Amino acid sequence: MRRCHEVDYEIKGHDMQLVEVELDPQETVVAEAGAMTYMEQDINFEAKMGDGSNPDSGFFGKVFSAGKRVLSGESVFMTHFTNQGYEKRRVAFAAPYPGTILAIDLADIGGELICQKDSFLAAAMGTQVSTSFNRRLGAGFFGGEGFILQNLQGDGMAFIHAGGTLIRKELNGETLRVDTGCIAAFTSGIDYDIQKSGSMKSMLFGGEGLFLATLSGHGSVWLQSLPFSRMADRIIASAPSSGGSDKGEGSVLGSIGRMIDGR
Repeated sequence: MRRCHEVDYEIKGHDMQLVEVELDPQETVVAEAGAMTYMEQDINFEAKMGDGSNPDSGFFGKVFSAGKRVLSGESVFMTHFTNQGYEKRRVAFAAPYPGTILAIDLADIGGELICQKDSFLAAAMGTQVSTSFNRRLGAGFFGGEGFILQNLQGDGMAFIHAGGTLIRKELNGETLRVDTGCIAAFTSGIDYDIQKSGSMKSMLFGGEGLFLATLSGHGSVWLQSLPFSRMADRIIASAPSSGGSDKGEGSVLGSIGRMIDGR
């Protein structure tokens, strides 16, 4: 028997998506704090400490779980949305920056998904949302994911968000080398590590960073084309207060500046 609620859903939009989850009476979906966009009548929400997957864990178990979420930069509380009416109702969730929403049935991938921190959006009630610490020192210090990853376990629907376009790769014993920030998620059969990106000259002047992530084993990998960190770096670099261009985009000076910059 499934331990997670069986929710239906519909993903809307292209570049700035949201997911609309349909709840039967007394069904619940758990979401990251602040992710809700709108909800229909009869849906009540409550902020709780924990994901509700283990109601018998007790107070100290919930505090320990909340403490790990604080270390990963997440909110202590998660929001539980429950349909308290007698008809199907919908609630929608969206991510805070442009990208793609991945909807995945955890039962189809062995019941576990490892993803980058901050990527969790929502999941059916019963899904365990926890953090895992990378056991390899090198991957922790130099990998784009750092020591902390999110771990989703269960047998229901889960929704995560990735920046830009999302692409799925299947590995059957091969090794895939990826920019450290472009990893969105992978299944439990994938081994994650880092290695030098090349020679010293390539590392310093190649523009690909000092290290690349290596993914090997058997399973699925989801890659994102525009990590939020990369987008944020470009925005900060272009801001006048940070030394970026202060030329008006529509002015003559702006055009000359773009020509000099090679844009």
